[in-house]
Amino acid sequence: MHVTSKETQAIIVQPVGLLRLLGVIFYDTLLLICTLIFAALLAYPITHAEVTRGYQLYLFLVCFFYFAWPWVKGGQTLGMKTWHVKMETLTGEHLTWKHAFLRFSTAFISWGCLGLGFLWIVFDNQQRSWHDMYSETRLIHVKKKK
Repeated sequence: MHVTSKETQAIIVQPVGLLRLLGVIFYDTLLLICTLIFAALLAYPITHAEVTRGYQLYLFLVCFFYFAWPWVKGGQTLGMKTWHVKMETLTGEHLTWKHAFLRFSTAFISWGCLGLGFLWIVFDNQQRSWHDMYSETRLIHVKKKK
């Protein structure tokens, strides 16, 4: 744990634990489902509910931008903001689009191995998942010191 100062306000920064991570995943999953429903409704006049490769790619890109845009712009999705979690590079900087792409694409491997890539934070001394390690990112729990 380390303490930094930002405009005279102390902030305590810690790695994210498994329960907090699961909270973020649950919250962002609910918001992503709502986003996908809205995206599907927007595409309905064109697709007429026919599932094509183009439609699947469209929904995949919606998922990617749901996560990547806020990661690159501020380091937090809505779920992450709610749970006081922020994403940064290992050097403490904002993510680039390359980081976001690597993290998003390798998260599928973490899920594909029955979630073991996410559970890895229990075993890693820096509490990072597989996709954190691959994309050179980390999740931190940020809370204001009272």
